[in-house]
Amino acid sequence: MSKNVDSLFKPFSLKSLSLNNRIAMAPMTRSFSPEGIPTEDVASYYRRRAEGGTGLIITEGTTVDDPVATMDGKVPQIHGQQPLAGWENVVKEVHAAGGKIMPQLWHVGMARNPSKAPFPELPSVGPSGLLAPGKQVAEPLTVAQIHNLIESFASAAADAKRVGFDGIEIHGAHGYLLDQFFWSGTNQRTDEWGGTMANRGRFAVEIVKAIRAATGPDFPIMLRYSQWKQQDYTARLVETPQLLEEFLAPLSDAGVDIFHCSTRRYWEPEFDGSDLNLAGWTKKLTGKPTMTVGSVGLNGDFFGAFAGKSSTTRSIDDLIERLDKGEFDLVAVGRALLQDPQWANKVRQGSMEQLETYSGDALATLS
Repeated sequence: MSKNVDSLFKPFSLKSLSLNNRIAMAPMTRSFSPEGIPTEDVASYYRRRAEGGTGLIITEGTTVDDPVATMDGKVPQIHGQQPLAGWENVVKEVHAAGGKIMPQLWHVGMARNPSKAPFPELPSVGPSGLLAPGKQVAEPLTVAQIHNLIESFASAAADAKRVGFDGIEIHGAHGYLLDQFFWSGTNQRTDEWGGTMANRGRFAVEIVKAIRAATGPDFPIMLRYSQWKQQDYTARLVETPQLLEEFLAPLSDAGVDIFHCSTRRYWEPEFDGSDLNLAGWTKKLTGKPTMTVGSVGLNGDFFGAFAGKSSTTRSIDDLIERLDKGEFDLVAVGRALLQDPQWANKVRQGSMEQLETYSGDALATLS
């Protein structure tokens, strides 16, 4: 590093959220919560990252109250007495270490494999029952089911606030349930929940409104979204800034406070003719704070990590330049923090050479 990193360590405040710095831990699924209950191990895992200087922890995806929301019985839940008690302990540990923490509210939708998930007798659910474009494996969700799912997200957010979380993130990326509504490839509905971009976004908009009503005006709501999907890494929700604005405006108006913009490499421009990445465009179009993510501090993206490839450290000088210019407000770090809980402290001390080389063997699944 040759750049001054002070901008990474400036405080950030929004509504009831006050952070010591601009570094967040990106959500990464671990499957270390038997029967969906976060254990002391989970609390220690997140506390170590807070002790290491990370300002905001975004938890691994934690599933809302629907029997087919999860793909794995060891993924944590955010409903029920025991899981919520477990999360309350996690929150206390992170707060004791000086950090802040939000849960990522998750429903995997059609990405669930019933044969490997709890309640294997139940089919997975999605807007049109499509696992991928042209691949229908279940019946479309009914309107009544859609409204029940909206309530499940609202109840999860209310419970999150009750046990002490500092806000919530809604998972709307990577080909999971909300993204299946967003994406025309998996949303072939002809009612008010499909068709136009406004209708495809309606499910998420109604979730945001329900969460706001359940948690009050000052509780921060973050939404994670992406262009790429697990079903198709080259897929795009939108091809132009104009379409991106059409997609984002209803979500912003509904009450999203921060947009978490998931990309493979944060340094890649989103549209021709501009150096702005997805977070930069999102901030420009909505005026809302944004979080960037994608191979921060590493020279290889996460797809290579899935194949067991390692990544060495990469300079973050360009990241600092973008942050200094106000392209985005927060920076989510995934694999680098997974490997080295002290990543933030080492960056602050100017010790990039001490950072661990990332091993693909240590990978947790991206939420």
